[in-house]
Amino acid sequence: MDHDAVLSFDYPGPTRARHVERSVRPEIGAIGGDRTSASLSRSASTVTIEVEAADLVALRAGLNTWSTLVSVAERTGHAIGSQ
Repeated sequence: MDHDAVLSFDYPGPTRARHVERSVRPEIGAIGGDRTSASLSRSASTVTIEVEAADLVALRAGLNTWSTLVSVAERTGHAIGSQ
């Protein structure tokens, strides 16, 4: 892949980061397409997603997808009282 970007999300504590990580992890490898790939990691209170893409259009789409997935995980966790 010719292009990459890293999304890093910091949370107030490792429990919150773990909840977000577990919410989005099933999507790694499940989102179809041969122009992008993503990897996910968590270190304490930070969730990191690296998106790689064959071209800039695919990179933008991948970043939008992962940003949206994390946002939904955050809102859902907040709605159920996750810390």
